[in-house]
Amino acid sequence: MPCRERAPGAPRTESARPPGSRATHPEPARDGRGLTPRCHQVVLCVPPPDGPRPPHPIPARQSHLPRHRLHHNQGVTRSRRTEQTADTRQALISAARRRFAEQGFAATGTEEIVADAQVTRGALYHHFRDKAELFRTVMEQVATEVAEQLVAGELARDAELPSDAWTQLRQGFQSLLDISTADSDFQRIVLVDGPAVLGNEAWDALVERHGYRLLSEWLERAMAEERIDPLPVGPLTRLVAALLSEASIYTAGAADPDNARAEIGIVLDRLLRGLGRGGDLAEQPPVSVDSGTGPQRTR
Repeated sequence: MPCRERAPGAPRTESARPPGSRATHPEPARDGRGLTPRCHQVVLCVPPPDGPRPPHPIPARQSHLPRHRLHHNQGVTRSRRTEQTADTRQALISAARRRFAEQGFAATGTEEIVADAQVTRGALYHHFRDKAELFRTVMEQVATEVAEQLVAGELARDAELPSDAWTQLRQGFQSLLDISTADSDFQRIVLVDGPAVLGNEAWDALVERHGYRLLSEWLERAMAEERIDPLPVGPLTRLVAALLSEASIYTAGAADPDNARAEIGIVLDRLLRGLGRGGDLAEQPPVSVDSGTGPQRTR
């Protein structure tokens, strides 16, 4: 807005402002005629005395932290929230595993699980659709641990006393029978309640996921080493897995597990020896059917 000018010869007048008030802007310079040059700076322009003043926007509240610190703090918050969620889920799984192993699936209530885990019922249903889904998660955890234990045990055995793939596989079957007898979590959760809770289709899917691939690899190695007759791997894997699964379930549900384990171990190895090259049992010496340091029963 242009500044107001004083006409030539007109007396100088002071700007009208309340007594005692101070000028907002410095007095502009004047030329030799006493005129104020047209201003080129916004600060020298005088707004209309009675005109509306433009509103002053109120700046938004901003954090005093630098941007990189804000992003860091947000990342830490998300990380802590993720850790808390994972801790809650693991607490539920651990509590459910103890209850399922001690009481079984049917006798375990969700109120007992949330009380042991020290979480709310809402937290349980946030992570799992129902008790059956929680049981499935627990069972897969137990099955994975047993599979890893079997592989580690056979690798250690082979490092100490090298043998062919077929002998290692048959010995691994006997180790699984030992676990079926001694490991209460595996016995109750996987072998006893697993088929009943999940049904045959889901149970077969679990066995396939945790055992078929590894079993088929060892059978292929045994064929490559000419320790067993060359047979279609797919059907052979399913039949051997079914045989092993039934042997484990038989041991877990027996009134005398130790005696059942010894008997089923002998029968299982005798059947597997029949897969030997040309069906010659003389070339397939029996493996130990007892666990650990116990006496060997071979037949």
